[in-house]
Amino acid sequence: MPIALILLQHDPGSALVYLVFILPLFREGLSGGILIFGVLLLGLFITSLIVNKFLIILGVLVIALLAHIIVTKHIKSAFVGLLIFAASFGIQWKLQDFSSLSVDSYYALLISIGITAFFGFIYAARRKLTFIFILFPLLFATIGFTYSVNYVFNNVLQEHQQRRINVMLGRETDPLGSGYNVEQSKIAIGSGGLYGKGYLQGTQTKFDFVPEQSTDFIFCTVGEEWGFFGSFTVILLFVILFLRIIYLAERQRWVFSRIFGYCILSVFLMHVVINIGMTIGLVPVIGIPLTFISYGGSSLWGFTLMLFIFLRLDANRITVW
Repeated sequence: MPIALILLQHDPGSALVYLVFILPLFREGLSGGILIFGVLLLGLFITSLIVNKFLIILGVLVIALLAHIIVTKHIKSAFVGLLIFAASFGIQWKLQDFSSLSVDSYYALLISIGITAFFGFIYAARRKLTFIFILFPLLFATIGFTYSVNYVFNNVLQEHQQRRINVMLGRETDPLGSGYNVEQSKIAIGSGGLYGKGYLQGTQTKFDFVPEQSTDFIFCTVGEEWGFFGSFTVILLFVILFLRIIYLAERQRWVFSRIFGYCILSVFLMHVVINIGMTIGLVPVIGIPLTFISYGGSSLWGFTLMLFIFLRLDANRITVW
């Protein structure tokens, strides 16, 4: 519900933060398969943007074929299914030479999969192989998701968000437009070298080449002025903070306190990963602050309140019990 409400305000960056609450759910017993499934969906979404869909579907078919062989151990049936698929695809392809009928390769591929699935369901019903009844619907769902990526990308995301993702994936270059912030940020971090240029001595940040360098792109200031060691130290301090929160959360005797601890850990982790990732070009520019470092009173108040409420809960863990 919070994600839906925030998306209505056209702020997917803030909505993205709420996805990380799957981590506390995972800690409290959510199946790890759902977490893996989410990662696979994200990978498929990104792959669908940069790889030809025909090749993606062929790759998914190969994976489905291997899964069938591994689970059912029926190599002969897999080979027969492969022959049916190849024959149906070849017939459709040859029909174009003898008639005016023209079938797009994508549709020919889908029709071939449908014919193979039809015979596969008959075979599964006779042999009582429930795995096939799961495999083919999952295969069609994967293909449908692959084809829906372009619609979501072109109709759900805003134009500037599309450009940022395209720049990150290398589909287009726009060093003076959508890619300007990230380009200047990477120049600033790279110019810092091993030890940095010194406090307030960074040329990229001192002369305002990097926009929003005190808020969203604050990490490039750290990288330019303090270099690799300074950046590593900041990341190390965050890791220590995260491990400390995990330690405090695990020693709570009240379930609510443990869940609250993992929730603030998730929020901090998401902000750190996205903020640092976008300054070095690993994730699209979203526009969220770096925990406890970015300038801004509201974010500092929010992070501080969450942390100190948790510390108070930890201080009272014995009396609560």
